[in-house]
Amino acid sequence: MVACSAGTAGNDWNSLANLRTRDVLRALPEGGGSRPERLAWAAAELGDQPVTEGNLQAAERVLAELAGGDDAIAPEAAYLRARIYQLHRATPDYARAAAIYQELAERWPRSHWAQLGLVKLALLELYLLPGAAKEEDRIATAEKLLARVEEPPLRRDLQLQIGLAGIALRVPIARFLPHLVAAARFGGIGGSAREDILVQIGVLSSRCGEWAQAREFFERYLQEFPRNARAFAVRERLAEVNRHLAPEGGP
Repeated sequence: MVACSAGTAGNDWNSLANLRTRDVLRALPEGGGSRPERLAWAAAELGDQPVTEGNLQAAERVLAELAGGDDAIAPEAAYLRARIYQLHRATPDYARAAAIYQELAERWPRSHWAQLGLVKLALLELYLLPGAAKEEDRIATAEKLLARVEEPPLRRDLQLQIGLAGIALRVPIARFLPHLVAAARFGGIGGSAREDILVQIGVLSSRCGEWAQAREFFERYLQEFPRNARAFAVRERLAEVNRHLAPEGGP
């Protein structure tokens, strides 16, 4: 941990990034001076517990000012400001958060923070914003946002979320299954989430008659998790899939 006393004139961004929330607030008691320092101060205000309405208002004022700039600090400030409305307020304002994410993506479309904001916006569209009566239309809206996400790991994350939303919203399997498949094939999903998605894709592929795809993912599961408690059930499902494939020339 970097030592940094209150009132130190030599604070820099790298030093502040290594400090705990309370340390940052002590180091920048007046809210900081440079734009990086002011961003660090606002982020620390959001992380200081318990968060009060006064903290949020003070942080938002700084973030709104920083977001009006034209440097690398501005998009990050805009993202954090949207998160205040989405996450930090006692009563979230999802519509306001969505508007900030949209503005962020329009001003800095290739910024990492804008790209991440598109993922958050898609989740709002899938679950929380007033939308079309049909659940499939929510999926379609998220897919339009997906088309604007260029960072591969973020595309993977959003495709996974679209697939999971498809399950939760009970839309036709063929409508969302390709997103789950793409996310799983990209990789980087670890732990129990990886186990779950391999089994889900296998089961859903079976339900819609995608037998070769079902076999692929059941076999992946058994290769990666041969001793897992679900392995026996997966072997039984794989045997059923292979019976369907046999008349088609499969083994």
